[in-house]
Amino acid sequence: MRKLRTIEMQRLSVQEFRQADKTPLIVVLDDVRSMYNVGSVFRTADAFRLQAVWLCGITGCPPHNEIHKTALGAEESVEWRYFPSALDAVRQLQADGVKVFSIEQAEGSTPLNSFLPNPDTTYAVILGNEVKGVHQEVIDQSDGCIEIPQYGTKHSMNVSVTAGIVIYHFFMRLGDSARMPNSQL
Repeated sequence: MRKLRTIEMQRLSVQEFRQADKTPLIVVLDDVRSMYNVGSVFRTADAFRLQAVWLCGITGCPPHNEIHKTALGAEESVEWRYFPSALDAVRQLQADGVKVFSIEQAEGSTPLNSFLPNPDTTYAVILGNEVKGVHQEVIDQSDGCIEIPQYGTKHSMNVSVTAGIVIYHFFMRLGDSARMPNSQL
């Protein structure tokens, strides 16, 4: 077995990425403090061809050296928007017909492994601050909460790790077209 060289992977250019079919998922970051977490979310969003990343509140925006350090340029390929608050973003998403779910441990939350997204629906997932999570007023306006079951001694995971798990779950369930390179569509 031989490790592939970058040139052999036939990755999309930024322009091709922008024109490619997208996974119908928007990630909303609600007051995420760490620029490295923001950059990591951009990089994962690029890997799975997400529709967009929306940045809210104190969440940093590109261009920023710390975001770029972990995004490795994904902040240039993935569409992004800024909102003064995640509540503003939720209102806009719902007005656009997007189903919004907070990723949070909450009463009545749905375990991620039980959540089956509809391929004909566009979704948004809200990921919260590294210490306080998703704001309660944002949870109140969401269409529901999704929780990642955890079985150890800790009650939380890093926001970028959580984003990776949730993004992959949605990607694997939202249809083949999002997974196929343009040359195979």
